[in-house]
Amino acid sequence: MTDLILPAGAGRKLVTRAQEVTFKATKEMGSSVSIFEVVVPPGFDVGAHVHGDAQEFFYVLEGELDLLCFEPTERTPDSWHDWVSPKGDRVSRASEGGCMFVPPGTPHAFRNATDRPVKMLFQCLPSPIHEDYFEEIAEIWSRGTTVDAAAVEAMRKRYDVEQLTPLRYEPPALHIPGQTTHANQSGS
Repeated sequence: MTDLILPAGAGRKLVTRAQEVTFKATKEMGSSVSIFEVVVPPGFDVGAHVHGDAQEFFYVLEGELDLLCFEPTERTPDSWHDWVSPKGDRVSRASEGGCMFVPPGTPHAFRNATDRPVKMLFQCLPSPIHEDYFEEIAEIWSRGTTVDAAAVEAMRKRYDVEQLTPLRYEPPALHIPGQTTHANQSGS
């Protein structure tokens, strides 16, 4: 089989506690667009952000994601969840088949507010911006139990990401019969 035809589940994988990314089409393969399959765990919020030059496309394959793609009337720095556009647009819940196109310069975000993983197809033009980004953020996240927020911020700036609200990873509480436990691992 050639590298240009991939069976289900195939492709180079980057797996961290906050995401699983499978590379499907890359610059190395001759593609001008990077294409990934991404598993978004419960509690992951990428935070609102803007790309100056890149354009993106998100397509929900399994599960539901909250999506935002507009300039709000007011950019609140802590959370994008209640943002409203001048036309009255709000955050949308997208299920299987739902998608979002993000032109350059447009604030956007996604989060998994459910208790199940979500699988999405993600495309970014031009390649290899997000290929390199995913490689580096996986390396930062793999350094230990806490995430170096300054390293993530510096890295994001290098990859055309202006972060508007914090990236967060707050998995839902784990319930063990007879115990009270809460797992909270912030990625901000």
